Amino acid sequence: MTLTLPERLSRELAGLREQGLLISPRVLETANRARTRVDGRDVVNLASNNYLGFADHPEIKARAAEYLHTWGAGAGAVRTIAGTLTIHEDFERQLAEFKHTGSALVLGSGFTTNQGVLGTLLQPGDLVVSDELNHASIIDGLRLTKATKKIYRHSDPDDLDRVLAENPTDGLKMVVTDGVFSMDGDIAPLGRLIEVARKHGAVTYVDDAHGSGVLGEAGRGTVHHFGFETAEDVIQVGTLSKAWGVVGGYAAGHADLRQLLINRARPYLFSTAHPPAVVGALSAALELVQRDPSFMERLWDNTRFFKAELARLGFDTMGSQTPITPVLFGEPEAAFEASRRLLDEGVFAVGLGFPTVPRGQARIRNIVTAEHTRDDLEHALTAYERVGRALGVIGG
Repeated sequence: MTLTLPERLSRELAGLREQGLLISPRVLETANRARTRVDGRDVVNLASNNYLGFADHPEIKARAAEYLHTWGAGAGAVRTIAGTLTIHEDFERQLAEFKHTGSALVLGSGFTTNQGVLGTLLQPGDLVVSDELNHASIIDGLRLTKATKKIYRHSDPDDLDRVLAENPTDGLKMVVTDGVFSMDGDIAPLGRLIEVARKHGAVTYVDDAHGSGVLGEAGRGTVHHFGFETAEDVIQVGTLSKAWGVVGGYAAGHADLRQLLINRARPYLFSTAHPPAVVGALSAALELVQRDPSFMERLWDNTRFFKAELARLGFDTMGSQTPITPVLFGEPEAAFEASRRLLDEGVFAVGLGFPTVPRGQARIRNIVTAEHTRDDLEHALTAYERVGRALGVIGG
């Protein structure tokens, strides 16, 4: 008998429940800030990607309102028909200047950017070698291509060298890596990776979703942090939704990259352009981070303090090097229970298990922001100490 849709839905949901992996997202009842409200509780928010506190910044909201009133609620079409407004191209020039690249193009989201750029550049006969811990959007983007796909061990230039040497091709060669890995918070060793890629004539493709706005001068990103922002054999992609506090994705690199993507990238060709308010907010965010270095200074001061105190308490933060600070619990049940207890203590921090992270490495991923005060972080640390001792994760 043919399986019905209700049967498929019921079986899949039952399986998730049995494994303890069924997700029911918390709903924020106020703006996404360092302090917010969840389930009727006022909480310290450690679950957001709002690194610089821009999501509810008054200057950014004012620019969004200005563009809304001047340009309307929506763009009205896809970019290639009638949806490209002056402000779209102005922002892309601003972004290219910020990134120190020959061109930049904005797409609907960071996820679809990976699909669009990888799908445009990679063809049959090409070779793409991807870090084993790359983001799901990279994995899905590569699945859509007909290039030969290989994996190298996480952040291991020697293994990358081996894979490239064992897979010769006359087509395009591409090495793909996150700049900052979203679950562990570690930084890709871009200097070594690019050196190996160049040895084999390969292009390096960096998804800088969690590095843009966090690393490099004025938040220019991981590629800038390592000094490769003007290199024509390096492609930068990322999101405009994390440190920048809004939504969207971008691709930046060689001067001709933008024009090819305009003609071939399917998420660009078949998606309505960003609303004017989004463009205004993004433009204001780039201006603000360059004008006022205190945002990044506070972000990193808070990061260093929080990591040091978690380590002092005895928590395993898994070698994180960035504001992404995982606390390892091992099994998903422990991570989810810790998350529930932290919420009772006034701290919003979300547990993550398989398939988001590998089995046996369930964790709570914490992200401190520029907006957190020392009182916020001390409150969170006190809660972590109580919960960690109660669950036997730390001594005492």
